[in-house]
Amino acid sequence: MSQPQSKDTNEGYSFNPTILREYDIRGQIGINLSEDDAFALGRAFGTFIKRQGGNRVCTGYDGRTTSPMLVDALIRGLLGTGVDVENVGLGPTPMLYFAVKDRKADAGIMVTGSHNPPDYNGFKMTLLNAPLFGEKIQEIGAVSAAGDFEIGAGTRIDIDIREQYVERLLKDFRGTRDLNIAWDNGNGAAGEILRMLAAKLPGKHVLLFDDIDGQFPNHHPDPTVDANLVDLQKAVADNGCDLGIAFDGDGDRIGVVDENGTVLRCDILMTLYAAEILKEQPGAAIIGDVKCSQVMFNKINEMGGNAVMWKTGHSLVKAKMAELNAPLAGELSGHIFFADKYYGFDDAPYCAIRLINLVDEANGGLSTLTEDLPKLVNTPEVRFEVDEAEKFDIVPKILANMTENKPEGVFDIDDIDGIRVSTPDGWWLMRPSNTQSVLVARAEAEDEAGLKRLTDMAIAQVAKLGYDLVFEQTNH
Repeated sequence: MSQPQSKDTNEGYSFNPTILREYDIRGQIGINLSEDDAFALGRAFGTFIKRQGGNRVCTGYDGRTTSPMLVDALIRGLLGTGVDVENVGLGPTPMLYFAVKDRKADAGIMVTGSHNPPDYNGFKMTLLNAPLFGEKIQEIGAVSAAGDFEIGAGTRIDIDIREQYVERLLKDFRGTRDLNIAWDNGNGAAGEILRMLAAKLPGKHVLLFDDIDGQFPNHHPDPTVDANLVDLQKAVADNGCDLGIAFDGDGDRIGVVDENGTVLRCDILMTLYAAEILKEQPGAAIIGDVKCSQVMFNKINEMGGNAVMWKTGHSLVKAKMAELNAPLAGELSGHIFFADKYYGFDDAPYCAIRLINLVDEANGGLSTLTEDLPKLVNTPEVRFEVDEAEKFDIVPKILANMTENKPEGVFDIDDIDGIRVSTPDGWWLMRPSNTQSVLVARAEAEDEAGLKRLTDMAIAQVAKLGYDLVFEQTNH
């Protein structure tokens, strides 16, 4: 591993363009991400903040083995621009977001590889009152490449904000029942916060993999993949739990199973949350990304809300929330954002608190809250690998092919983010991931026969471009 650059050099530093993603910076250690990148980002980000009139940045890091190295290099870079740094240390991404809000810092950077494999890492950035993504990330990259850095001598303090964060999570808890809950931390960065939270909640709590281990020895920390929920389902069954809750690697995404072990997708969770919020804010805009079930959009409208379909990406959703003053938004991937009583950022432990409230008020387990929803069949979110250099070109080619030769039955092709193709059977979606070298696909229909027609259509379109798409088993 190369040593970080000296803070005295005025030479520019160019990031590998593949790591400057739409809403974060993400790369592979030893391939396109190193201490040099962290140090350069600190200098460029600190310069960006100084020129915005700011002077204080919070930092934090997840449990990956490379995160301490990267956060130290990042902080050195920030300090060299004259920015003052408040480091919250090891913990989940939402704790870093909370620190920025609670301490009214000008910005924050979290060192995290989120749910990616252990050899990946990266940086999530935020401003006090707005997300930081898209063109601003490119602008920060340009500052670094030009070597156009501010010079100064900032100060660093290390702060422990864990107790304040847990207290804020519990502020909106109103449960009275002694529920039995299983939790799967997946060895992610939220482990210590989970232990502190569970100790203060009533009822019985079964904690799985709450030790923080950046090698993720038990299962991959991505709760949107059903295989990663098997341990949680078993714990729910073995312990007679009322529900099970899982977090991803950095604690900003949630996964849920009910007392029967049935996986609840986040669009269904959103529907449950929306019912509560719309009682207090009738007519409010509630945002879901393009991968969400039509059940969610329809139900929100039926309940008197304004269901809005929007692009995937936590920063993109946050920006849309601010634009529409929406009290709730979410993505199928597990990012859910509350702005009715909370800060509007994605926080899985907070989502858990709000869900526990709903189950607490139900006459039974979690399944009683979903039993009246329409039962459609759909595929999980399917990812298939493509060449990174070709990733953003594939969907436009599919769109062009389908526009020129529209398959029978297709009555709408929405291209707000990738393509969402609607037929009388239902819909299928395909879009490029902004965090991995994959395309993401999903389909939903009223019955299995309709779902097969949809998935066959998607498979045929991808095959024309030389790629193989395989849909996993369906969910009911």
